[in-house]
Amino acid sequence: MPLKFRQVIFDLDGTITRSAPGICASAAYAVSKMGFPALSDDKLLEFVGPPLRDSFTRLCGMNDEESVRATALFRERHAVIGWKEASVYPGIYELIYSLRREGALITLASSKSKGLCVKTLEYFGLLPFFDEVVAPNENNAHIVTKRELITSALKTDKADACMVGDRRFDIEGARQAGVYSIAAGYGYGSAEELTSCGPDAIARDPADLRTLLLGNAPRMPGFFITLEGSDGCGKTTQSRLLKTYLETLGLDVVATREPGGCPISERIRGVLLDVSSMGMTDECEALLFAAARQQHIHDTILPALEQGKIVLCDRFADSSIAYQGYGRGLGDWVRQINERALQKCTPQLTVVFDISPDEALKRRLGEQAADRIELSREALQRRVYEAFIALCESGEKRYKRLDATGSPEQIFEDLRQTTVRLLTSPTGEVE
Repeated sequence: MPLKFRQVIFDLDGTITRSAPGICASAAYAVSKMGFPALSDDKLLEFVGPPLRDSFTRLCGMNDEESVRATALFRERHAVIGWKEASVYPGIYELIYSLRREGALITLASSKSKGLCVKTLEYFGLLPFFDEVVAPNENNAHIVTKRELITSALKTDKADACMVGDRRFDIEGARQAGVYSIAAGYGYGSAEELTSCGPDAIARDPADLRTLLLGNAPRMPGFFITLEGSDGCGKTTQSRLLKTYLETLGLDVVATREPGGCPISERIRGVLLDVSSMGMTDECEALLFAAARQQHIHDTILPALEQGKIVLCDRFADSSIAYQGYGRGLGDWVRQINERALQKCTPQLTVVFDISPDEALKRRLGEQAADRIELSREALQRRVYEAFIALCESGEKRYKRLDATGSPEQIFEDLRQTTVRLLTSPTGEVE
């Protein structure tokens, strides 16, 4: 189906992001610092969308000088924490991804400062999809009305463009600019506000908006991401952080693990980890891992990917190659027995958290001294570490080696950026 509109112009707050928590908290902070009476939650919600100075004047009765000071106070808090107290509406990331893939021009027209708009789109992994961000800054501070922003954002003929926004300012600005308007009924404008300003169409939710813009065009595919590394590398913590982040993008995430991830595979995991299984041969262990993996792929991973979900897996086949193939000395036989289990199910991204065996041992033991068992186990861990590094240096693009010696926050920022590069890559591979 050809695109109905060659260009789609988006508002930000209430259209792409559910930004009310940070905006309301920052507005309340500014009102309090100015010494004005506290506003109700309903009144604070009215700060979402319109220019800040207008809102402080209208809702608080501030004069021009006071509204300027209040706006500065608002930005004081919002620039530090408020802008992150947001999330992308479920379905919007997928919509923008699909619009881009279908060849649409995508621009942003927002009354927020340009720096904050760019920072927000970057953090939520959307900036690479946008051709331009139009918003007030030091170079175009005179552009303040929505009509002016939309007109400046136009890259096509007016008849080939539409504006999507959730407030009357967006709809009225689109009409004044001569472009088609779609009201985001899921945002912060009331039904009465939106119907009274006469949009060309109203999208009740992001799914409705997708139908209006894309019809039955193909959807965003699923993505398979695996997290690997030696014991003590911190990958389980980072997996939880990444799942939370991807959910703030409005994406459907399946977090799973190996061995395990489905009922049958979890039962095999029990056998593998049970102390009563002492004496199990290395070959038996490798075969059980492969068996659990095949069922996991069949029951959990493939169905989720077919539904366009993001699958995050804590360990996968590379762990078998590192632990049983290299660590246990079983060699290429491990790779061979996993070929049938994998069913050509290969991750698009495998993140290997790089931390030396010595540093990992310190993490596991804390202040305790290593005993004989730990030291003998460390020989295995060193072989495993060397195996993971060899995989990273194999030339296969899906492997990304991340330094795991920093703070959890530093490590996660590297992981976040790596994941965003995958999601926004035109080739479906990490660039």
